[in-house]
Amino acid sequence: MSNRQSYKSDLSDERWALIEPVITSWKARHPSVSGHQGNYDMREIVNALLYQSRTGCQWDYLPHDLPPVGAVKYYFYKWRDDGTDQTIHDLLRWQVREKRGRLADPSLVVLDTQSLHAAAGVPADTTRRDANKKVPGRKRGLAVDVLGLVIAVVVPPASVHDNAFGTALVDKVAAGTGGTVQKALVDQGFKRTVVDHGKQVGIDVEVVERNPVDAGFVPQPKRWIVEQTNGILMLHRRLVRDYEHRTASAESRVYWAINDRMSRMLTDTSTPAWRGA
Repeated sequence: MSNRQSYKSDLSDERWALIEPVITSWKARHPSVSGHQGNYDMREIVNALLYQSRTGCQWDYLPHDLPPVGAVKYYFYKWRDDGTDQTIHDLLRWQVREKRGRLADPSLVVLDTQSLHAAAGVPADTTRRDANKKVPGRKRGLAVDVLGLVIAVVVPPASVHDNAFGTALVDKVAAGTGGTVQKALVDQGFKRTVVDHGKQVGIDVEVVERNPVDAGFVPQPKRWIVEQTNGILMLHRRLVRDYEHRTASAESRVYWAINDRMSRMLTDTSTPAWRGA
């Protein structure tokens, strides 16, 4: 690591040690055309991605003491397209679950969607208006386990109905967990279509009904876990609004944000809040 002054988002030695083997292995398989291993410290590349995630800054506003924008973009897109970001995510998730005395993959997940405004410049053909919540932009769909760890993420235009949304999430959960997930809890926005589709892939989808006597916001048992995860994602300003031109980039941002959280969970370090910053 360089001798620059550290940022709060920087990886500690312990957190970097959790990620470094994956990055080092990737780098060994992807030498430059000339055969050298590159000019930039891979830890600093990841630090730049985490800095942008936490602060929400534009690419061109990354600090000059971090690697050049072109280099950071290169690795972000490469790791997005070949799934390295998700590989890191899955390895960290398995370690967190093992640390909590659980099996690598869950048997129960909770699904939910969140509508997000799209930033100026985001291609119009990747965004639409959520007719129910009156939000123009995209939806972020999460499937989380009982610890609030992300199992799957989907980011389509906001106009996509929760049925199509839920079907895509259920498919991604089934494909990514090797058939361990037996049950999925969803809210009343998800309809019979999702329940029926779940049966086709071996997942019992249960719609959690709201108690009619409850007034105002009342957290539903187990269902609240996904809301907690959404709140944690809001600590990363890059995720408060959708700034990404491609939905694949929006999904990758979620993985990096949760990677940050899980590496802190594994090293018993807290996530600094940005309130008042």
